[in-house]
Amino acid sequence: MTDVHEPEVRSYIMSQIKSKDTKPEMIVRMFLFKKGYRYRLHVNSLPGNPDIVLQKYKTIIFVNGCFWHAHKNCKLNKLPKSKTEYWTPKILGNVERDSKNELYLRKDGWNVITIWECELSRANKSKTLTGLLRYLKKVDKKHEIY
Repeated sequence: MTDVHEPEVRSYIMSQIKSKDTKPEMIVRMFLFKKGYRYRLHVNSLPGNPDIVLQKYKTIIFVNGCFWHAHKNCKLNKLPKSKTEYWTPKILGNVERDSKNELYLRKDGWNVITIWECELSRANKSKTLTGLLRYLKKVDKKHEIY
């Protein structure tokens, strides 16, 4: 199947896709800030340039797009029918890099949380953010003990 857009139009559409300050990322950031959590953004000294770093809790949050990071069993993760020779290695490379980065961060003592774009949909957002808050409170209690 060929692309429904001319190459120039497709190029423009793709150029508008952001890697930072995405809508899902902003939802998580605003939630954390309102709950009193302070964080650093896109720390390039850490593997994977984590979206959110909660240093006090030794916790990293990646907010991943389901398509770009191949979220398993997700309806938003559909490989395009055109240019599969480009998209397949691109997406698989992202997944492999994500795994390596997470492994390295965990070995370095970080708690790593991945929140998927679909988990922040209207139907799932409350449950996801409540779970995140519960997790951070649990980490905070462990932190107080020591």
